[in-house]
Amino acid sequence: MNLTFINPGFEHSIDSILLFQKDDTTPYWMDALFYFYPEVSKEELKSRSMKERKNYLMEVLRPTWIDLKAELDSKILLYNLHWQKHLPQIQDALSDAFETDISLILNDLHADISLNPVCPRFLEEHYFDVFYKNSERGALGVSIHEIIHYIWFHVWNGHFHDCYEEYDTPSLKWILSEMVVESIMSDGRLSTINPYYPREHGGCVYRYFQDMIINERCVLDTIDKFYRSNSIVDFMEESYQYCLKYEDEIREHIAQAEKEF
Repeated sequence: MNLTFINPGFEHSIDSILLFQKDDTTPYWMDALFYFYPEVSKEELKSRSMKERKNYLMEVLRPTWIDLKAELDSKILLYNLHWQKHLPQIQDALSDAFETDISLILNDLHADISLNPVCPRFLEEHYFDVFYKNSERGALGVSIHEIIHYIWFHVWNGHFHDCYEEYDTPSLKWILSEMVVESIMSDGRLSTINPYYPREHGGCVYRYFQDMIINERCVLDTIDKFYRSNSIVDFMEESYQYCLKYEDEIREHIAQAEKEF
C-alpha cells in the first residue's frame, strides 16, 4: 500500500465542491462550504443551474486559490513526508486488522488536496480528497480513515462477491463502513497518530454515529463489541446483520441529523 498527496488544480476543487451542492443535498453536507467560505452566497449559488454554479464558484474562489499557492505547495510536501514517516506502523496495524498483507494492494492511491471541506472518496478510481486546512497530522488522520474504507471493501468484496456500485451513499453497506472506522482506528498504532481520535477530540467518524442509540446502547459500542469478538469476515457478517435489523432506526437518526450542519 502507498499513498501520494498531490495538487490536482483549482478546477478539481470546484468540481469536488459541486458534488455536495446539488438541489437534494442535505445541510449536513452542503453548508460546510458557506461556513468556511463566507464570501460564497448560499442564496446566489442555489438560484443558479449546476453549470452556472460552477462558473460562480470559480469566480468567487479563484482569489482564495491564488493566495493559497505557496501554502498548498508546502503542505503537499509536509503531508507526504509525514505519511511516509508513519507508513510502516499504519501498514502493520491495518494488515493485522484486516488479516491480510496490505503491502500487496492499493499501491496507487492518491489524496487530492482540495478547497472542499467535505472529502469525497472514489473507491474504484483509488483517490480521495483532503481539505487543505488540515495540518499534516490532520491529513494523516483523514487518510487513515479513508484507507480503512478501501481495505474494508477490498476484503468485503472478496468475501461477499457483490458490486462496488453498492458501496456508495446512501447504501446500508456504506453506512456500516463508516461505523466501523472507530473500532479499527482504536489500535494504538493508529489512534496515537490521529488527532481526531477519540470521540472527545471530535471523533474519527461522523458525529451522528457518536450519539446514535439503539436498545439503550451507543451503536458504535455495539459495533466495537462485534469487532473485538470476531475474525474480520465474521465481524462483517455480524455487524451487517445488525444494521439490517435496525436499518429503519439507523436511517431515521441519520435523516434527522443531516437536517443541520
